[in-house]
Amino acid sequence: MHQHHDSQQIPAGCPAHGKVPLYGPQFGSDPEATYSHLRSLGPSAAVDIAPDVEVELVTSYDAALYILQNPASFVRDSRRWNALNEGRVPADSPAVPMMGYRPNALFSDGAAHARLRQAVVDSLATVNELQLRRKVQQSAEYLISQFSSEPGGRAELMESYAQPLPLLVFSDLFGCPPELGDRVIVGISGIFQGTPGADEVLGTALAELIALKHRQPGTDLTTRLMQHHAQLTDEEVLHQLVTLLSGGTAPLAAALGTSAALYLSEEAQAALPVEEAVYQTLWNYAPIANYAGHYPTHDVELGGRVLKAGNPVLISFAAANTDPKLTQQREQLSAKAHLAFGAGPHACPAKDPAFMIAVTAVESLLTGLPDLEMRVPFKDLQWAEGPWSRTLVTLPVRFTPRALAPAGPARPVGAQPSAPVPQPAATVVPQTETRAATSQPRGLFSRFRAWLGGE
Repeated sequence: MHQHHDSQQIPAGCPAHGKVPLYGPQFGSDPEATYSHLRSLGPSAAVDIAPDVEVELVTSYDAALYILQNPASFVRDSRRWNALNEGRVPADSPAVPMMGYRPNALFSDGAAHARLRQAVVDSLATVNELQLRRKVQQSAEYLISQFSSEPGGRAELMESYAQPLPLLVFSDLFGCPPELGDRVIVGISGIFQGTPGADEVLGTALAELIALKHRQPGTDLTTRLMQHHAQLTDEEVLHQLVTLLSGGTAPLAAALGTSAALYLSEEAQAALPVEEAVYQTLWNYAPIANYAGHYPTHDVELGGRVLKAGNPVLISFAAANTDPKLTQQREQLSAKAHLAFGAGPHACPAKDPAFMIAVTAVESLLTGLPDLEMRVPFKDLQWAEGPWSRTLVTLPVRFTPRALAPAGPARPVGAQPSAPVPQPAATVVPQTETRAATSQPRGLFSRFRAWLGGE
């Protein structure tokens, strides 16, 4: 393995300082080429995760597993991040909101992490699988009803289906009333879209939700977290909810979109079970592609390179899963041996519900629109250019339009226009004004609940 790399090995178009950029059109169009080059440098290599933000990226499956399962030497608390502490990271860098410290299980270690994680794990364990499947099916049916009757039988599934579906499911799981659910959706969507002020919108909405559950406890995930014997503070509950939303909505949308595209692709030849399409997505198109910042507590040698204490080491789940050294073993490995959900003490606590949501959402789509097909070949689909997520930009499809969008299960409310993830301007209204502003358009969750007949 190479201890260091020389400039001849760096692909064309890289910055003068020689680090490989993990963003931009070249990376986005063919990340595998970048991963392949990085593998030639050893189990890890220096990359720029954003302009002027250097991290060590682990591309080897074995090395990734070693770091994920070695919390004594590699901790998650990003307050140790040398370059950030020394002012060498641009203040407005897109890496800061993704990697900067937040008081949640993701950035905690040891006993503090165990306490927060146990509260999340135990609360998730109370979610009834049949009820969750029903929530997914209802959300799917609602979203399909919004675009399936449009003349021409065409839709863009990322915007109309894959992105909003997890948002509806999570708002429901959290026990949000309609108007609060609308604001939670606007806030979390805005964070992923880089909308200014989205953090505040989400924080305020979740704080109001927690206050509501103090007054009116329910059987929802928010109440379960608040009542857990770990006795989380309201602030800790809020941060765990943000973690669940961040880890559960955008990655789930990515998995859902890619799985549907794989299932519908010519390569699949319609013989692929939906579960297999989801597994292929998790193995070959890991929704969380490069993430999980680790900070060595002391200098660690890995494959001839020294990983310095306090310098960020990120895991490329995407590269690790497609590590050529695994090719021979992939036949013998369990279908679940991929690292798309992480591993070790920080492995995703919701991996089973997440898998079930993705499978149910794709199955519901195919049941609702039996002649659904893609308008472009799989190989021509466009992927997002960022380093964090492997997600389709668009998924254009065609189908036979339904004669009329079906009414909701409980009572008809009339057909609504197509329901993309709402933009902040549409639904952010101060709480005091919400009731009075009757002309204000209702948000995604309000429209869904009205369609269900519940509000």
